[in-house]
Amino acid sequence: MGLFGNLFKKQPELEPVNVGDDAIVAIADGKLIDITTVPDPVFAQKMMGDGVAFKFDADSMTICAPANGNLTVLFPTGHAFGVTMKNGVELLVHIGINTVEANGDGFKVLNFKQGDEVKAGDPIVTVDFKKLGAKYDMSTMLIVTNANGQTITFRQPGDVKRGESVLA
Repeated sequence: MGLFGNLFKKQPELEPVNVGDDAIVAIADGKLIDITTVPDPVFAQKMMGDGVAFKFDADSMTICAPANGNLTVLFPTGHAFGVTMKNGVELLVHIGINTVEANGDGFKVLNFKQGDEVKAGDPIVTVDFKKLGAKYDMSTMLIVTNANGQTITFRQPGDVKRGESVLA
């Protein structure tokens, strides 16, 4: 399959996720885990904000927007992106621990750019979990970096499907 293997082959078309503007949803099919169990104190001690983390079993996967809003941050390396919801809540998706060191190798930013409006479930970045997982812990965090006065409570750990609510 060549140097980039499955990372750049056409991903299956993802069905749209229709949720309200206050919803926060799973970014892909996987296991929702308690963020305090992640092996990085910045995330585990909630220094950037409260949130949840995910574990994914697939070799390659598309990570999607967790909410409707504006793509206010999109690192060119693909390892992290942020969405500001219409209610002002700011979310950060950080894929893996220390994966900024990969300098984009193993990540493919898809059709969106910083400043674009996104819908929950929109595909943002494709990740080669197999390749990156050989060197990095691939726990993927979803953090509320600014709750904007909202009370946000996350559900208990367990299996989740892309587009399913992660709120209690």
